[in-house]
Amino acid sequence: MKFLVTGVAGFIGYHIAQALLARGQTVAGVDNVNSYYDVRLKRARVARLNAERLFSFHEIDIADHAALREASLDAEVIIHLAAQAGVRYSIDNPFAYAASNLTGHLSILEAARHAPRLTHLVYASSSSVYGAGSSLPYSESARADRPQSLYAATKRADEMMSVAYAHLYGLRQTGLRFFTVYGPWGRPDMAYFSFAEAMMAGRPITLYEGGRLKRDFTFIDDIVDGVLGVVDCPPAHEGAHRLYNIGNNRAETVFDLVAILEAELDRRAVIIDTPRPPADPVETCADLEALTTLTGFVPKVTLNQGVPRFVAWYRDWYAQRGLTG
Repeated sequence: MKFLVTGVAGFIGYHIAQALLARGQTVAGVDNVNSYYDVRLKRARVARLNAERLFSFHEIDIADHAALREASLDAEVIIHLAAQAGVRYSIDNPFAYAASNLTGHLSILEAARHAPRLTHLVYASSSSVYGAGSSLPYSESARADRPQSLYAATKRADEMMSVAYAHLYGLRQTGLRFFTVYGPWGRPDMAYFSFAEAMMAGRPITLYEGGRLKRDFTFIDDIVDGVLGVVDCPPAHEGAHRLYNIGNNRAETVFDLVAILEAELDRRAVIIDTPRPPADPVETCADLEALTTLTGFVPKVTLNQGVPRFVAWYRDWYAQRGLTG
């Protein structure tokens, strides 16, 4: 089977592509390799994938519809993970989100409906869509009409566009609302990664409300299992559009995350305590009943197990480049 994976130079896209290649699938990867975070990390991910015989890479922007459509013509399954990420970044750079998350998602939908062999479009949404007013743990039936950030609003808009395209063109689609994903080869803008960098450099880290905010931290291996489970269970009929949470079903404090990092890095964190920004929720937690019923998905890796695996990779990655002490 031929897969198209967008955002393949990114954290989740890289791991998904690796897993598909390990299954013997043919994977075409798309990414514009932008400079939102360290391009060296993105290039290194792509280099590892390029070593695989069944992988091909297309350095294009998903908002470039003509180039994307050409790259996706042979795809049987599209896994769309490319997006402009980051909640707080959207406050200062709103138009980046319009181009990547709105125009880019529309470009994917148009490419999908013109791909003659396509059977399933799987795309990334976000737990951020739940916004204000939803009770915990978040279930897919909870309201998602009060976004607290532009990023969240674009992700909810993507879901609505997908519903329309499923209705109009019979596209079989599955949207996945990702909760906080972490692990080796992760994103430097995420808290666990930026905390590790700061602690190793002796710089302070910023915690909101003393680190009492809670997140549903989900290890990358569990995310890969969940995404592949959805790929293996496509919608049964044309025009079906489904939404699933994919997380760990366990809310843990950011303070606990820092404590584990301190133990693994053997460094004491210097903490600056500040109020919570309005775009940041107090707590997130995924109700996984729907995804478990569909695929048998059960997350396996706890925060105490996953953070040491990230730190081991982190030490190796930066030691190779002489960037940490």
